[in-house]
Amino acid sequence: MFLRTFGGSLVVAAVGLVLGYLYAGGTGLALAAILAVLEVSLSFDNAVVNATVLVRMSPFWQKIFLTVGVAIAVFGMRLVFPLLIVGITAKLNPVEAVRLALEKGDPNQPGSYGYLLHQAHPAIAAFGGMFLLMLFLDFVFEERELTWLSWIERPLARIGKLDQLSVVIALAVLMISAYTFGTHSDTATPDKISTILVSGLMGLGTYLLVSALGEFFDEAADGDGDGEVDEADLGTKLAKNKTRHVVGKAAFFLFLYLEVLDASFSFDGVVGAFAITSDPILIAIGLGIGAMFIRSLTVYLVKKGTLSEYVYLEHGALWAIGALAIILLVTIEYQVPEVVTGLIGVAFIGAALISSIVRNRRQERSASLDPDQTPATV
Repeated sequence: MFLRTFGGSLVVAAVGLVLGYLYAGGTGLALAAILAVLEVSLSFDNAVVNATVLVRMSPFWQKIFLTVGVAIAVFGMRLVFPLLIVGITAKLNPVEAVRLALEKGDPNQPGSYGYLLHQAHPAIAAFGGMFLLMLFLDFVFEERELTWLSWIERPLARIGKLDQLSVVIALAVLMISAYTFGTHSDTATPDKISTILVSGLMGLGTYLLVSALGEFFDEAADGDGDGEVDEADLGTKLAKNKTRHVVGKAAFFLFLYLEVLDASFSFDGVVGAFAITSDPILIAIGLGIGAMFIRSLTVYLVKKGTLSEYVYLEHGALWAIGALAIILLVTIEYQVPEVVTGLIGVAFIGAALISSIVRNRRQERSASLDPDQTPATV
């Protein structure tokens, strides 16, 4: 199973590293490898969250995720997206944007590709931060039988019964971020504040739109012959782990949801990559390798049934997403080292994994007790 799942990623990695060497020699090879490791470390929690959605998709759509989805992730988000952002920011046509990128200018030099992308970071961070924050809030405000950090998840689930609470909190966070980080520096302008607000609202609106469309077609598929929908399924969250496979339009919007989610996760990696190199070709190669491994890891988690075996992994990944959302908003004004972002995600998932293992061992011990014995209190 391992080779079948990761074989394509290994091939892509080998080809990418060779291309990096042919493009820029030993330096290109090393930078591509470093960027690939950076992408994997920053996006490991992405794989866990993606798996909670992918488990609902049929093998056909899982293949689409690994083919079409990879093309979108590698060429769209890691190469075309930065060019598009720079082109819009500097009001350049596509040809000029590509020419500027290939000049490999110093990111600290005004007018260079890296500098312009850095200038666009507040808008990128606001969009991605709000999208991920909504995902986190919808998770913690949803009532569920199984909780990980029960001391906080259960109270949050109770207050989450208030309609649209996640939207209200997200809007409040956006306003605070815009009028705190947007006005903090000496270079702050009303345009910067409006950019943060508009981009954040677009991120929130994108999440609501994709989620609503996915739920609509999912519920329609659950309805009976006369088009009615089972009320017990109403309000089901899009990213909730289910065993049945969705098809048709519902599957398409789940796929679309995954791509937008991946885009939100990739923002910090794309921007952070410029701290390592300003060469867009090497960035695309290195981050593309990492993106392929993340997708393979997602499929591996689904096929292996890891989320069912280690039940707190999803919780850990969503808490990591909440932390990443806040970090993205903080980076509107302050630089946060990529290693900090990566370690926070690993810490949450690692803690969730350990908690899952402890839980499984407790259940095994309880099951091994004599039926006439009373299980020990944990």
